[in-house]
Amino acid sequence: MELFEEIAAKVKGTDKTIVFPEGEDKRVLGAAVRLHNDDLLTPILLGKRAEIEQTAKDNGWDISALTILDPAEYPEADKKEMFDALSERRKGKNTPEQIEEMLKDVSYFGTMLVYMGKADGMVSGAVHSTGATVRPALQIVKTKPGSHRISGSFLMIKGDQRYIFADCAINIELDAETMAEVAVQSAETAKVFGIDPKVAMLSFSTKGSAKGDMVTKVADATEKVHELAPDLAVDGELQFDAAFVPEVGELKAPGSSVAGHANVFVFPSLEAGNIGYKIAQRFGGFSAVGPILQGLNAPIADLSRGCSEQDVYDVALITAARA
Repeated sequence: MELFEEIAAKVKGTDKTIVFPEGEDKRVLGAAVRLHNDDLLTPILLGKRAEIEQTAKDNGWDISALTILDPAEYPEADKKEMFDALSERRKGKNTPEQIEEMLKDVSYFGTMLVYMGKADGMVSGAVHSTGATVRPALQIVKTKPGSHRISGSFLMIKGDQRYIFADCAINIELDAETMAEVAVQSAETAKVFGIDPKVAMLSFSTKGSAKGDMVTKVADATEKVHELAPDLAVDGELQFDAAFVPEVGELKAPGSSVAGHANVFVFPSLEAGNIGYKIAQRFGGFSAVGPILQGLNAPIADLSRGCSEQDVYDVALITAARA
């Protein structure tokens, strides 16, 4: 796709290092080999060396130039450095024995490489659950200054159309404060993909056409976005057609700079966001890239366990671009 050609051009030459905790997985290893051969980034593969080498041999891949780290065989001096750094980060919340067990987990190990500056970002989730990826990220790299939570967006692509949908992956219930933060985070994500963000705060009501607590929440969230990011183009509450279709936007929200022209869509609940992106994907023929974790202090990506090698490749490029 043209978009990923743009991202590849942006990433090439920046010498970003991305850690892949699931290096034994064929899809992950295949993507890492291609990313290295395309000279786009430096992969670090975590896992058992013998298994990774066997998978490479079975598929005819040369991995002699790739970095492979087995947490069980990590040099003692480096292991102690990581142990001390995690102990300090957890500030007494875990015993030394628990810290040791955590560092045997490739998700924690990979997250620590990012935290300690030994990698610029991490891509995981092909084998592990979202929780296994998000938990160490929240405990170790934590949220950006000024952020109180993380969220998950999807980049929706079809031809030259690019949109951001959020939150579709993390926060089950969104109050006004959460929805506002998701909006600001999603606008920043949009910029990574060359999208000039115009943010629609979605509802089943447009500008008071319906009443109720759910409508008030979205209207309040819109006001909070204005406070958090005064220069951001945002409007709400808007129904999807008012946000997306120019004629409907002009009719339902005349004078709005966002209505009818939105490219970042913030849903009022995870339920709505998850259903919405899947409808666009399955009925509308859009490709859905993500979830892209937003609000973390470092770029850490969560793959779907049903991902393809190409998905791993693309998400790694996005992660490098965000680093």
